[in-house]
Amino acid sequence: MSSRKKKSVISDLSFWERVWLLLGLLIVVVFIVGMLDPIPQDPNYHLFADQRSFFGISNFNDVVSNIGFAVVGMLGLLVVAGVRGREIFAASPDARPYLIFFIGLALISLGSVYYHLAPSNERLFWDRLPMSIGFMAITSAVVADRVDSRAGNGWLLLVLLVTGASSLIYWDWTESLGRGDLRFYAMVQYYPMVALPLIIGLFPRHRYTLGRYLAWAILWYGLSKVFEYLDHEVYGFLGHTVSGHTLKHLTAAVATFVVLQMLLSTKARSVR
Repeated sequence: MSSRKKKSVISDLSFWERVWLLLGLLIVVVFIVGMLDPIPQDPNYHLFADQRSFFGISNFNDVVSNIGFAVVGMLGLLVVAGVRGREIFAASPDARPYLIFFIGLALISLGSVYYHLAPSNERLFWDRLPMSIGFMAITSAVVADRVDSRAGNGWLLLVLLVTGASSLIYWDWTESLGRGDLRFYAMVQYYPMVALPLIIGLFPRHRYTLGRYLAWAILWYGLSKVFEYLDHEVYGFLGHTVSGHTLKHLTAAVATFVVLQMLLSTKARSVR
């Protein structure tokens, strides 16, 4: 089928038919996740490849590699809340999900440092909580820009943030009962990688969320998950210099920087 025919099929759908496609996908994913067996936290996850200490800092590389999140978070806050933000956003509510996204990034750097200094399930909660903020905020930003601004900048943003936090509270509670369950946090983390391309395809009109930037952000984040999974293998392959988890932090930070670049490109286009 040609791209022209594909566009014709999408354009023939009404707004609510497109919305119901998204909701239908969400219902299917929730059903499938609910049918899976509980997924406990693997205790071996905390045994990272690079456990070297420098300058009295445990797990030095995994700790300091979080600087990328702090830098992008602070730069993003300066852009969104500053003069440039007033040039980028057509209405002040449009900035809300991005403001929360960059706050989440700054908190990721703190939570991840706290976790990697002494890895444990208890500390991992505080590493993942700001991550859920970031996932949910950027998802809401795309919905606001392409589907419905009042929902994405308002009630849906709140619902998504509560959902993300609840998935971790549920995991922490089930771990305390000895039957940990990461299913719903996994959905919070991975579902946006499936839903965002679909939203972009179904709702092509946009102001801030350029598809090519979001595609690069998803690719960089996907690469970070590969590095995370191959932590020990990467560490051995690189001669015990840099581990996969350290590279995971750096490539994930690149993914967030792409989001900042996307906003700055919006300003550049509006100035022309």
